[in-house]
Amino acid sequence: MSTYDYYRIFYHVAQHHSFTKAAEVLHNNQPNITRCMNNLETELGCHLFVRSNRGVSLTPEGQKLFNHVAIAFEQLELGEAELKRDQSLTSGLISIGVSENALRIMLLSKLEAFHNHYPHVRLKISNHSTPQAIASLESGLVDFAIVTTPLSVQKQFQKISLGSFREILIAGPKYKEPASRICSLEELTDYPFVSLENNTSTRDLHIQYFSSHGLPFRPDLEVTSTDQCLALIQHNLGIGFYPEKLAEEPLKRGEILQIHLKESLPARQICLVQNASRPQSIAAQKLIETLIRI
Repeated sequence: MSTYDYYRIFYHVAQHHSFTKAAEVLHNNQPNITRCMNNLETELGCHLFVRSNRGVSLTPEGQKLFNHVAIAFEQLELGEAELKRDQSLTSGLISIGVSENALRIMLLSKLEAFHNHYPHVRLKISNHSTPQAIASLESGLVDFAIVTTPLSVQKQFQKISLGSFREILIAGPKYKEPASRICSLEELTDYPFVSLENNTSTRDLHIQYFSSHGLPFRPDLEVTSTDQCLALIQHNLGIGFYPEKLAEEPLKRGEILQIHLKESLPARQICLVQNASRPQSIAAQKLIETLIRI
């Protein structure tokens, strides 16, 4: 037997004041328990127990040893219990870096389903631009990131596509004329554009899109969120690109209009990005599996 086994037996004998009771708890036999404790006393060079007809009690040396062993075993039991809770997903914390469009287009509904199944797993959601979410992943501040393309990641990062979406060009009621026909991108360059600020994947995509058609992208109004884009467009402050799925309801209500383009905007991906060299918690693994499977 190992030293750990001896101390485990010692802990239970001291707890129950009985070799017989300790044997029952440990699914062992009393003679074997007695022999192990005799061996431990021989190794330590002192008596640990006082034997009597009423059971066993600790000697002063045994009490000193028990004070240390008890702390160690109680901490081990707490650790084992915590691992069992994690395995059953009755506890745990998942930290996710999420871009706004990824959160609203796909992740919210998936998180709701996951939370319904595992209500005791805590979720920490950090709303970032795609570059900020990737930076948080690089720094180890989040377990994984859910972001939108375009994006570039380090070699050790694994990128998994969870789905795609498209953007459409929208405008407020003031812009009925261009919304009544199919327009070329070039003829719209004189209209005021609303856009997300620099250092976002959305802004990078629009710059690339205009550049691929030989045009500069110089927005007149810059905002920090997709929601702000929609609000400005609804109030006729300019035209701008917006995720098609998120535009469905305001389009139905007539709050905005769609401007159809001759040049199609490329589809974008919603991606899960994780550090392949970093192990994930049981809870994070389960959520990742759920997102990929869905």
